[in-house]
Amino acid sequence: MVTITESAASQIKEMMAAEEEENLYLRVGVQGGGCSGLSYGMGFDSEKKDNDTSFDQHGIGVIVDPDSAKILQGVTIDYKQNMMGGGFTIDNPNAIASCGCGSSFKTATNAGTPEEC
Repeated sequence: MVTITESAASQIKEMMAAEEEENLYLRVGVQGGGCSGLSYGMGFDSEKKDNDTSFDQHGIGVIVDPDSAKILQGVTIDYKQNMMGGGFTIDNPNAIASCGCGSSFKTATNAGTPEEC
């Protein structure tokens, strides 16, 4: 479903350690919003819901809600460092358009809820 690169996994593990909480999952999802209609969300969650898809990558428990799972099929999450700092990047083969800043997108089957930038 979702691929997390080693670089992203390393950064996620550092962030999890800073949380000082046991048994955290990485929750990856999609919600409506942004210039193009859909926006990614990533955060830590201590609870897995019954209908969540869950899997393990690089020792990180990942959970995805059922609505997001369809949109995130084939996504790669990476972490890139440059002179301006670092940040996560998401490569989504399902996205047919994205906004200029790259933080929102739409798919052929889901236009989301576009907002003004």
